Amino acid sequence: MPAATYDRQHELARLDRLARMLDAKFRMPLFGFKFGWDGILGLIPGLGDMATTVPAALIIYRAHQLGLPRHVIARMAGNTAVDTVFGSIPLLGSVFDVYYKSNLRNIALIRRHLERQTQ
Repeated sequence: MPAATYDRQHELARLDRLARMLDAKFRMPLFGFKFGWDGILGLIPGLGDMATTVPAALIIYRAHQLGLPRHVIARMAGNTAVDTVFGSIPLLGSVFDVYYKSNLRNIALIRRHLERQTQ
């Protein structure tokens, strides 16, 4: 496996762990749905959503460094913006965060692009 391919796969795995921590780290026992720190910290008005925007922005920044095209970066930024705006609504925003999972959506965009490149 070429070093560049390994580095990209390693970075994608690292970003995937971050996204899962934000969007799907915990499982609600009786209901079975997953949620992460994004939904939990979103319960703190104002500060919670801003705190989770920083790692979300890191995922977008790393996607840029991996060479993803502008239209994919723009879509990722849109996912994060939707999450930040709707997530900032008190209480209902945390429910939105649990279902929307913008970070996992962004990882899926990165993965799809990198898979297309290797084919």
